[in-house]
Order: sequence, then structure tokens, then C-alpha cells
Amino acid sequence: MRRLATILLLATALPADAQTQPSFSVETLKSVTQELSSDAYEGRAPTTAGETKTIDYIVKRLAAAGVKPGNKGQWTQEVPMVEITATDVSPFTATGGTAPVTFNYRTDMVSGTYRVTPKVALKNSDVVFVGYGINAPEKGWNDYAGLDVKGKTVVILVNDPDWQTPTAGLDTGPFEGRAMTYYGRWTYKFEEAARQGAAGAIIVHDTEPAAYGWSVVQSSWTGPQYELDEPGNHMDQSEVIGWIQLAKAKELFAAAGKDFDQLAAAAKSKGFRAVLLGLKLSGQFSNQIKRSMSKNVVGVIPGTAAPDEVVLYSGHWDHLGRCDAVAGDDICNGAADNATGIAGLIAMAEAYKKAGPTRRSVGFVAVTAEESGLLGSRYYAEHPVFPLGKTVGGVNMDVLNVLGPVRDFEITGAGKSELEDMVKPLLAAQGRRVSAEATPEKGHYYRSDHFSFAKLGVPMLSGGSGEDLVTGGVAAGKKAAEDYNANRYHGPKDEYDPNWNWGGAIQDLTIYYQLGRQLADGTAWPNWYPTAEFKAIRDKSREAAK
Repeated sequence: MRRLATILLLATALPADAQTQPSFSVETLKSVTQELSSDAYEGRAPTTAGETKTIDYIVKRLAAAGVKPGNKGQWTQEVPMVEITATDVSPFTATGGTAPVTFNYRTDMVSGTYRVTPKVALKNSDVVFVGYGINAPEKGWNDYAGLDVKGKTVVILVNDPDWQTPTAGLDTGPFEGRAMTYYGRWTYKFEEAARQGAAGAIIVHDTEPAAYGWSVVQSSWTGPQYELDEPGNHMDQSEVIGWIQLAKAKELFAAAGKDFDQLAAAAKSKGFRAVLLGLKLSGQFSNQIKRSMSKNVVGVIPGTAAPDEVVLYSGHWDHLGRCDAVAGDDICNGAADNATGIAGLIAMAEAYKKAGPTRRSVGFVAVTAEESGLLGSRYYAEHPVFPLGKTVGGVNMDVLNVLGPVRDFEITGAGKSELEDMVKPLLAAQGRRVSAEATPEKGHYYRSDHFSFAKLGVPMLSGGSGEDLVTGGVAAGKKAAEDYNANRYHGPKDEYDPNWNWGGAIQDLTIYYQLGRQLADGTAWPNWYPTAEFKAIRDKSREAAK
């Protein structure tokens, strides 16, 4: 009854004219995407010349749309960054088994560090298999139970123990079955290894549970790596973090006289105990360190009656910059990911300006360094321009649909916030249905900037077109998604295509606009469902804001 009452409150608090059809410029979507993904921007890597061009262009387009500078009269928020580039990487070697196992850099293993230090050397570090590397007291699960890993190197499986469960949801397994939880993300696994005191943390790459091939790991984890420049230089993190190929993991375990497949299967069960492999890992590399400022772009259309209350639209402007060449092309242009999202952000600003003022303010934030671990949105959330207790909610846009109109809509991480209840009637008005995430095991909820806001309590919708294309149906949509992931995602072939069909993007942008307009013209404060892990911090921030 309480949830029903909340839904009714959200519905009745909204003015009837909030669901008018917005006007979006397809020309804006095309021109912004084409411009930002051109070779002139060199892949939009943070702190490069490509960033300067990107920031200048976004500011120019937002200003032309009638948006005001959002950060106390400034267009940008400085984000202090440190760039760490591993050099002189020696092959890591595991000794003490039946034969030495050598990991060649890039082809067998990628290695790096969060530590801001000129040299890293791991010497004779005991190797321990810790299963999925999860410590979840609320689930009675601890892969580190009874184990001291200080000075040791932990080998970790990617994803959750129950990722192969056919269905997803709270009742389908200890970690929500097929749907990945944050415990399955590589970011969590490195964070937990550091909390446990591990000197090294190595994740075993397996394409299906990782949701991307080795080429993505190789392009994303080599070359300049970024972190927020913070006091302490991240010296509380593991000395070495990285990934190894599945075949090399099996070779490593065989050298220790262990069966990898057998131990990996055992790690899926509660009560699994870590296994000392009797091997010692050594390797070293140097770091080139560069400190510099990156920037988030912050714009606002001030509200008329409650300007201190803000509805937020976000998207990341960055991509990978220069990357591994394919057919002589070494620029990862990031056209779909996420020049389209920034194009959507600018088109959204234009639509709001055309429709006239709203009761609350509407903010537009283009964040940096999403591809480096959501760094720009994390910095914004920890240093908000618009106080989080006064941020009503909003929408994050990461990769728009350029395949054409669809019949369905996927809510990423469904079952978390009341924004979902507001979206469903809007979709019904379009004749669309909500469908389950096609690939919940990929953990998309934890892979984009809305998660930085969620962790600090702000509900942000993350969702968009499903796979059921009006032309071709689910089969065509699934084929296109698989083709993108295999051939373009985080690679040089993610380039602008003048033949893209923007009909699906317009469908989704209309939903994003109508949801945001309802919030901006209304008085409701959508919250998280009682079962969501973010509700307590939202309640606390809202109470403080009052």
C-alpha cells in the first residue's frame, strides 16, 4: 500500500501539460556526433588537446541552445587528474611449480597500478586463488575468510558466482542470478583486494562473464591510465592490478598441480575457501606520472519557482583517445560511445529551451573520464555543483540508439527506484513495453555515470531502447548489438555513419524529456524502493536539505 500511495503521489503531483511532445533536432544529433567523433578530436582522451577541443565545442553548443553556465557563472568544474603510464614492463613470471609460467605484457597479461609512484616491483609474492574475491557479510559470503593476503597476489574470477543462472532477480540466486551485482564488477574486486591488503590483484579474463573480449582489456588497460589526484597518492591500493588471459590462468594452475575448471566450479558455492597455489609471482614496471586538470561541463536552465531544486541530465564526453590500431587506424573515435550521448544532451537542452521555463532548474552535465572508472561523475557527486539533497533525480545518457525505432525499452538495473514507475506510462503512450535486460550479466548498471550519483543517493534513470526493432524484430536487434560489441565497442571502428537511423534515439529522448519535464514542473521527490541499497543515503541527504 505504501508503494502504491507513492506512485499515486508521483502521478498526481505532476501537471497535465508536462507530457507534451518535445521537439528534437535530428540535425543537432547528427552534427554533434559527427563533430565530436571526427579524427580532429583524437578520441577525446582526458587532459589531451582533444579534451580542450571537446570542452570548447560542448560549451559553444550549450550556449547557443540558451543554457547558462552552471558552476557559479562558470561553464566548467575542474577535476584534478593524475595520468599514469606503465613503461618498461617486464614479463611477469610465476615460479615454484612444475615449470615457470611467463606472462607476456599485453598478449597474456595487462598490468598497472593505482599507486602514484615511479616504480612498481612485485617480488616472490605468494599466489592465492580467492574465487570471486567477494566479501559480502549481509549474504554470509566471504572468499577471504580465515586468510591473510598481506603481501600476496590474489587471482580472482570475473562476475558473480551465480552469473550462469538462466534468470535474473533477487530470488534467483545469492547474487541476483544472471544479473550482475556490484560484487561482480572488476572495480569492486580491486577495491576489496586492497582492503584485504593484497600486494597484487589479478582478474582472470573470460569473454562471456566479462562481457567483452581481450581486445577491449588490452586497449583500455594499456597506455595512459587515469585516476583522481587525491591526497595520499592512492598508496592504500594494491601495488599491482591487472588481468590475465583464461588460457594463461589454466596454465598457471596446472603448474601448481591444480585444475582451474574444478576450482572455478567450487568457487560458485558458499563456504568456498581460498587456495594457496604454492607459486610466487614477480614482475616490475616503471610509471610516467603526469598531473593535470580535466573538466566537467556544467550548464543550467534556471527554474522559475524553485531554482535551487535541480533535475539533472548527464553524459560522458570522453573516450579512449589513441588505441591499438586496426587496419592502420589508431584513433578510438567513440561515435556511439558517447558522442551520441553528448549530442542527446545538447538536443535535450534545445528542446527544453524551446518549450519554455520550468518550475525547477534543469542541469546539464557532461562529465570526464567515464572510461577510466566513472572518475568525472564520481568527482562531481563528491563535490556537487548542485547539492545532492536538492537534486530531484534525472537521466544519464550513454550510447543512443542509431538502429531505428523499437517496440521495447530496457531499464538498466530494474527494481531500484520510483523513476521506473514514472517511465512506464510514458512508454505505454508510445506503444512500447518494458522488457527485461537482454544481458543483465554484463552489469551495465555499474558501468556508467548514473552509478556515481546512485551511490550518493540520487536516483538517475539509466535505460533505453531494447532489441525489438520495428524493422527486423529481436533477431535483428540482437545481431546488431553483438556486431557492435564484437567489432566496434572500444575500438577504432566506432565511427560516425551518415546512414544511421535516429528514429529510436528520438523515441528514447522523448521519454527522457517527458520524465525530466514532469520532475521539473512538479513537486515530487522520487526515492529508491525500500529494497534498494541507496535509499538510506537518499533519505539522509533529503533530511539534511530540509
